[in-house]
Parts: sequence; structure tokens; C-alpha cells
Amino acid sequence: MRGTERRSARNLDVKTRLKTLYKKAASTGGEMVQAVESQFDKAARKGIIHPNKAARKKSRLAKAAAKVATPAAAVKKTTRKKAAAPKTSRKKKAAK
Repeated sequence: MRGTERRSARNLDVKTRLKTLYKKAASTGGEMVQAVESQFDKAARKGIIHPNKAARKKSRLAKAAAKVATPAAAVKKTTRKKAAAPKTSRKKKAAK
């Protein structure tokens, strides 16, 4: 087996594990979040994922964990603004 194939297989395994950890931590929250963030940092440091992707995932994970931690009744629903009526085009009168 060539080196690139070994690395690709190992990297795929790490990425799959990160996805699973992310889903579990997002649904449960708590202390697991910090461990998952550490795993994302480690993968970024080793070059398995891009550092910006790790930061994005950590941010979204923190947001999801905060949402799980707050009770559903305390979450404020936002109201949508009504869309403005479309402007109608006026036909110009032809000058004679």
C-alpha cells in the first residue's frame, strides 16, 4: 500500500470520527464539547482539516450546545418582516 493511500485512509477515519463526535456533542452539550473542540484543533494542527474549518465547526458546536443548554421556553422567537410590495413600472407617455 502506498503512503498516500495509507494517509488518505487514516485521514478519512479521523474525519468520520470527528463528524460522529460533533453530532453527539451537539445533541448532548455539556463537558463533551470541550473534548470535541480539542479534537478539531488536533486535526487542524496535523493538516487533516483546514484550520478555518475547525474554527467554523467549533463555533457552530458552541452555538448548538448553548441552544441545548437553554430551556425551550426561554428561547425568543423572532418575527419576520413583511416583504415590501413590488414597485410597478409606469409607462412613459410618448411625446408627439
